[in-house]
Amino acid sequence: MSTVLAAVMEPAVAVGSLLAWAWALQGHMARADLVLTLVVLALSFPARDRTAMPATAVWAEVTGAWLARAGVIGLGLWSTDSLAQVDLRALSGAWTSTVVLTAVSTLAAGRLVTWWQGRPHRRRRAIVVGAGALAARVGQALHDQAGRGIDLIGCFDDRLDSRLDPGARGMRRGDLADVVDFIHRRGVQDVYITLPLGGSEPAGSRIPRLLQALQDTTVSVHYVPDLLGITIIQGRLRDVNGVPVVGLCETPFTGVNQLVKRAEDLVLASLIIVLISPLLVAVALGVKLSSPGPVLFRQRRNGLDGREIVVWKFRSMRTLDNGAVIRQATRGDPRITPFGAFIRRTSLDELPQFFNVLQGHMSIVGPRPHAVAHNDEYRELIRAYMVRHKVKPGITGWAQVNGHRGETDTLDKMRARVEYDLEYLHHWSLSLDLRIIARTVALVLWDRHAY
Repeated sequence: MSTVLAAVMEPAVAVGSLLAWAWALQGHMARADLVLTLVVLALSFPARDRTAMPATAVWAEVTGAWLARAGVIGLGLWSTDSLAQVDLRALSGAWTSTVVLTAVSTLAAGRLVTWWQGRPHRRRRAIVVGAGALAARVGQALHDQAGRGIDLIGCFDDRLDSRLDPGARGMRRGDLADVVDFIHRRGVQDVYITLPLGGSEPAGSRIPRLLQALQDTTVSVHYVPDLLGITIIQGRLRDVNGVPVVGLCETPFTGVNQLVKRAEDLVLASLIIVLISPLLVAVALGVKLSSPGPVLFRQRRNGLDGREIVVWKFRSMRTLDNGAVIRQATRGDPRITPFGAFIRRTSLDELPQFFNVLQGHMSIVGPRPHAVAHNDEYRELIRAYMVRHKVKPGITGWAQVNGHRGETDTLDKMRARVEYDLEYLHHWSLSLDLRIIARTVALVLWDRHAY
């Protein structure tokens, strides 16, 4: 219920605000207003479900998302010389009312969903089969969802209490043989199975027997695989010619998402290159005049699926390291030229990578590409390090706008960067990309972590 409500509520508020302000100030709907409504609808649908978030997080996320969208719309209007065709008063009014109404309606919808799902006749009773560490985690998750209408009333396991997880031991209501009777007596509606596929019995034999017994009930059965410690990216269930297949580690850019991501890269990269073309010429002259050597530095990197690509940067050093051993730049590094220090600090050295984006080798937003030599080193030290290559590398990324830009001189710093990269793969959306772009523009003006 909450997911469907959230998906349509924010776009409806945005489109309604824009149309209302245009009508109130102009008395009619101009063609430009109708085009803008389509753009706003495309940028905001489907919206993210924020109904379970605390109020401060809702306000922060909604404001950030619409700042990013306003930046993209403003850039598009300016680059196409269309600012004179729209009423900026209507745009600013629509933006303000959209942020306020979206945040308020999201908080109200969250309360409505909690009230609706918490009504006595809509509450669902649940049990967990198994009492190990995974069962304890499931139990805690269900307990945290109690406000959304789920009541956990016990767990079942055949083992002795001394072998059960301390977090699940107090919830035990009997053995596996008692499950069906307990369901009938207590009106249980959901069963979460956390048993391992193997064990002392023939592999998985308990689960088929349990599933067969549960067919004598009307419960909803959920199997929770023991995937603790495994990094799951875009996990999903799909059908392969009638065979159910569970994906554990996939790229988020398949199907429509792939088209959206590529269109985003092509449109924004083309606009940006046109806008910054004088700056590209100025930086190229600065590099050429400040020290001998080529203007561009080409470095081997790992791209999508680990395939090797060539990434372009404006040269900022006197040496061109691109071999099997590459030393990262450090603060005060003597290899960096004075002009190179300036373009590194302001990220101007990264600008040629917009041409890598047009080539299709990179994206504007994605995990930053590391040198091939660094990948060979860190893939042995950091769990799931190479999973970040399930998407194209980016000019900027979720890690960079969260304080992990510049030198990674310790393993912990690199591990933190990788964690943010994997979080980006988990939660990608067009709105998230736009927020990252907006935050990047702000960061390059005062960030001092790159050198």
